[in-house]
Amino acid sequence: MLSNKRIAIAILNYNGLNLLKKFLPSVVKHSDKKLSTIYIIDNGSDDESNIYVKNKFPEIKIIQNDKNYGYAGGYNKGLSKIDYDYYVLLNNDVEVTEGWLNPMFELLESDESFATCQPKIKSYHDKKKFDYAGGSGGYLDFLGYPFCRGRIFDSIEEDYGQYDDKKEIFWSSGACFMIKSKVFKEVNGFDFDFFAHMEEIDLCWRLKNLKYKNFCQPKSLVYHAGGETLSDNNPRKTYLNFRNNLIMILKNENLFYALPKLFIRLILDAFASVIICIKKKNILHLISIIKAYLIFVLNIPKTLLRKRSGIFNHGKLKKEILPFKYFLLGKKRFSDL
Repeated sequence: MLSNKRIAIAILNYNGLNLLKKFLPSVVKHSDKKLSTIYIIDNGSDDESNIYVKNKFPEIKIIQNDKNYGYAGGYNKGLSKIDYDYYVLLNNDVEVTEGWLNPMFELLESDESFATCQPKIKSYHDKKKFDYAGGSGGYLDFLGYPFCRGRIFDSIEEDYGQYDDKKEIFWSSGACFMIKSKVFKEVNGFDFDFFAHMEEIDLCWRLKNLKYKNFCQPKSLVYHAGGETLSDNNPRKTYLNFRNNLIMILKNENLFYALPKLFIRLILDAFASVIICIKKKNILHLISIIKAYLIFVLNIPKTLLRKRSGIFNHGKLKKEILPFKYFLLGKKRFSDL
């Protein structure tokens, strides 16, 4: 008998036993079993994650990676073994709600050019507020700084329905988004070298350069705990965010604009590094930012020669320069921009 299931819900896991115990039950409870199958892509865990899943939820399929390849590599390897029309990439620290799956599915089904869709993502720890990593859809400012409907830098808004409209966005959040599998394969998935952080923004930018569209569908709602793998105070997270953001700009932006933007970013990021060190009271964050720039510079030939393919410049950035509006003009809500 042929299956009508169209969606693979893929949860990447690395030593996340406690997170699976806390959040996986909601995924099992609220996911349409006629439409979807749940997969755990395990990144070489050495805790009892897989034992727990096998015993508690035997209907869930497990794909075993031989080691921790990070978010980008882990998903690339795991999804290559899954053959469904749609993938939902879901963090293991996300609580889903009733009916979360179908609105995204129906939206992507409606148009061939629609590639990805994220739900409205709110904070698990403060359910009145948007989540830092995605809110109600992501954007990039003129210099490549990411922000969301509901979050600009560290200012997070309360949700009172102000961003409940279905909206084309620049990027869908890696915490939870649906993507057409054929589109994921067309662009060869995530950039393996990113390891973790901002790989979903890079993916969505490449898709926009190929004339695909990304959406937020707020009729779908999830809650994201966040910071469970790498906390904001971890200097490695700072390093990955800065390095990957710079590489992403050089990969995807028109070179005529990319080079002067990167020069401006160098100046602004120098100020940012001081602010981050003071705020987090740890000089290792400064060292991480310096390291990020050094590695970025060393990888410029590789980025230019191997990664700038299929550039059609349809992924236009917002015209706003976010640091100027945020720090000088005090614009701290998306609706104020």
